[in-house]
Amino acid sequence: MGLTDNEQKHIVLVHGACHGAWCWFKLKPLLEAAGHRVSAFDLSASGTNTEVIQHVTTLSDYTKPLLEFMAAVPPEEKVVLVGHSLGGMNMALAMEKFPEKVSVAVFLAAFMPDYVHKLSYVLDQVS
Repeated sequence: MGLTDNEQKHIVLVHGACHGAWCWFKLKPLLEAAGHRVSAFDLSASGTNTEVIQHVTTLSDYTKPLLEFMAAVPPEEKVVLVGHSLGGMNMALAMEKFPEKVSVAVFLAAFMPDYVHKLSYVLDQVS
């Protein structure tokens, strides 16, 4: 019994630091088997993404594949963002730039930035 168009979600999986889209290899087929559309890809200089790490100097640089993906999402579509670990920062940036294209965001043991502190606040506390 498949999902109707109203029940089907487009889920975007955002990997964490030192990972790639490969980390979702067990979850992605389960979500697809449940009738959802699922997108998982490598952020800059991660997994099979060929960007040279020395050229990735900002969060925007690192998030570029996700931002390009979000820009291509049709205006009438909303996605469910799921991010793990550092992927929370990438999701937050995508949510800030494309709020109209995000249905909900799931921070899975992920960094969750706030509006009071700068993005590096948590890292600054441990260094």
